[in-house]
Amino acid sequence: MKALKCRECGREYPLHATHVCEFDFGPLEVAYDYAKIKKSLTREVIQSRPKSMWRYRELLPVANDPTVGTQAGFTPLVKADRLAKQLGIRELYIKNDTVNYPTLSFKDRVVSVALSRAKELGFTTVACASTGNLANSVAAQAASAGLKCYVFIPSDLEQGKIINSLVYGAHVIGIKGHYDEVNRLCAEIAGKFGWAFVNVNMRPYYAEGSKSMAYEIIEQLGWRIPDHTIVPMASGSLLTKIQKGYQEFTKLGLVGESKYSIHGAQATGCSPISAAQKAGLDFFKPVKPDTIAKSLAIGTPADGFYALKVMKETAAHADDVTDDEIRDAIKRLAETEGIFAETAGGVTVGVAKKLIASGKIPKDSSAVICVTGNGLKTLEAMTGHVGKPREIKPSLREFEAMLAQEEKVNA
Repeated sequence: MKALKCRECGREYPLHATHVCEFDFGPLEVAYDYAKIKKSLTREVIQSRPKSMWRYRELLPVANDPTVGTQAGFTPLVKADRLAKQLGIRELYIKNDTVNYPTLSFKDRVVSVALSRAKELGFTTVACASTGNLANSVAAQAASAGLKCYVFIPSDLEQGKIINSLVYGAHVIGIKGHYDEVNRLCAEIAGKFGWAFVNVNMRPYYAEGSKSMAYEIIEQLGWRIPDHTIVPMASGSLLTKIQKGYQEFTKLGLVGESKYSIHGAQATGCSPISAAQKAGLDFFKPVKPDTIAKSLAIGTPADGFYALKVMKETAAHADDVTDDEIRDAIKRLAETEGIFAETAGGVTVGVAKKLIASGKIPKDSSAVICVTGNGLKTLEAMTGHVGKPREIKPSLREFEAMLAQEEKVNA
């Protein structure tokens, strides 16, 4: 790390807990000494290290060795041949963060970085505004690090995500409102109490954790960047950091120069970035979320402008899918590849299907779909949409009769 740098005017700031430029209110992000990193970070060095996101630690914003979430990341990149055949594309992979450690979502990456840095800066209380997955990860990793924790969530979240925050002993505060209202309140609390809010004053460090997904995709593909990457968009941050990760590995000579597109996926009930991209705009209009994909339900996305910029720079597209299309995509991924994704995963698979069918992702290309959370967290979305188990008595005769009936129906 060299400094925090404004993404708009380029002014630099010390590496403290701050996230907004004093001159133009632009967001701050971490700047690095790439010349120094290039001398020490090679493919051989990376491959000699433990299989976690911290094998790329020179490119992650901590001053010393990480102290929180040291086992997060390096999730499987699954070659999805059966799904590829259904969607009609030559080569398809699933970056499977449904099994990330410890709370089964990609948020374990960003929280690992944010809390490791918060401890370096001397914080003892951490907090976040969340649509669910971030709350789970902050609660779990704060518990493991011995930090006091407050998480603020919309009160109508899925029960799985609420329980998955409460179980770690965190102070869980349900707000009667949507995420944008929760986030505004947290900005006020961060200013008054001086806590380490991972996605407010710690945001420059927190957001950098997302880059590890890009690094892993490149390494797991045999040191190449995929032609197409499909990324879910809530705030839009993950999409922008995937690009930054690809650019950094190229700059450091860890991967060759190549053309690639990074596509964005949203739910139709909360699609401000997708709507803007499809309309050819470089700005978005805020919306009020109404979708089963609650983890993506951010109507005023903080990085929406930058996500649109990345899609334009990489000749990419965005699209969105309805609640029914999300459920269909969740089932399709589960039935073809044995991966049960939460609603955000249904969004990326559903949008990938649309982009391939329309030719925006060519059928003879290679694509990676980023699946960011586990379906066990959003069971309500699929309840009543996957059928029911058949019930019989403990009798072989009854079982044989059931099979005969099924064969008759399917004949």
